Amino acid sequence: MKLWSKGVDADKSVELFTVGRDRELDLKLAKYDVLGSMAHIRMLQSIGLLEQSELDVLLKEMDVILEEIENGNFVIEADVEDIHSQIELLLTRRLGETGKKIHSGRSRNDQVLVDLKLFFKNEIRDIAKLMKQLFDTLTELSEANREVLMPGYTHFQIAMPSSFGLWFGAYAESLTDDALLLEAAYRHANQNPLGSAAGYGSSFPLNRTMTAELLGFETLHFNSIAAQMSRGKTERTFGYAMAAIAGTLSKLAGDICLYMSQNFGFVSFPDELTTGSSIMPHKKNPDMFELIRGKCNRLQALPNELTLVTSNLPSGYHRDFQLLKEILFPAIDELKNCLAMSDYMLKNITVNTSITDDPLYDCLFTVEDVNRKVLSGVPFRDAYREIGRQVQEKSYTPNREIHHTHEGSIGNLCTDSIREKMNERLKLIIL
Repeated sequence: MKLWSKGVDADKSVELFTVGRDRELDLKLAKYDVLGSMAHIRMLQSIGLLEQSELDVLLKEMDVILEEIENGNFVIEADVEDIHSQIELLLTRRLGETGKKIHSGRSRNDQVLVDLKLFFKNEIRDIAKLMKQLFDTLTELSEANREVLMPGYTHFQIAMPSSFGLWFGAYAESLTDDALLLEAAYRHANQNPLGSAAGYGSSFPLNRTMTAELLGFETLHFNSIAAQMSRGKTERTFGYAMAAIAGTLSKLAGDICLYMSQNFGFVSFPDELTTGSSIMPHKKNPDMFELIRGKCNRLQALPNELTLVTSNLPSGYHRDFQLLKEILFPAIDELKNCLAMSDYMLKNITVNTSITDDPLYDCLFTVEDVNRKVLSGVPFRDAYREIGRQVQEKSYTPNREIHHTHEGSIGNLCTDSIREKMNERLKLIIL
């Protein structure tokens, strides 16, 4: 069934090529297509395009279809083009002429936009919840390990004292920056396109504010052309947010892969969370984090891929947009898995509490000793040269005492402030 059919069948090869993966991917939109249609027909009844009795039977049947979707009993038939066609076909089969009335005042263009925006809102909410779980784990680890020193590095060279509290907290706060982009993606999706039809509105007296309220949208895409132009733009905004989160996870995974190696030995995990070698019995490989790193590096290509598909398209609908689902839908599942597994692994991490006792890390404390001399009245440059001379002559003996007090330092992690920042940025989505 094709909603656009005028009695002439499309060439089979053309049909297969144009339908693509829609029958598979549109199942993710099925629930939202029904919810959008329910709001639309309520609005149609309010403006006199449906009788109350027709609305009642349509809503009752849509509840049945919604239950079939929730129970996993819904399919898009092999000869049906997409989710919109399948829903209308089922209503027409079950209710006759009344089922044919639901499409008045809309196009598949605004119908799929509604489905996608509702779907994206829900997926963004799920990602935000998973991100918040990981954030909570990181802040808890930060506080629990606030006194445990670890080496800080620049240029892969031993630099200055850090701490596990500072390291875990850094990734927690990095997620708060990613939450800004996720909030922007949510706001972009939280606008109602229904009633823009094919992109130029309708001669029916549609009540678009009513459908926006029924569907829980914050506002409208007021201009009908702008509503259609949001196709691709919403996906790109979401893609940028996902890429930012993936960037944070990739860097965290990279750190852990490095810190798990025997040359560092900063962190470890239970044997059952690592993998081994077929010939080297000592191996405990960080395969989980290597895969998270690889998957998240790939996810960082999302904005570019989405942009390339939609670049240089003039206003109005184009079939190119169909490909965005093939790019974005699997990526959403991938990111959610990476967030969940990162949290699971970190809940089982063990940190090395005596790393900096090793003489290998004596030079970590040179800046501390320079600063002590400065506080005692020695000019900074003179203190710097003196400690540098001791290091070169191998006579340097570090004072391992640490006294950092400023905001965001080893001794003042500002965890509560970081938590407030995250709560503020996620409150629109989940809090």
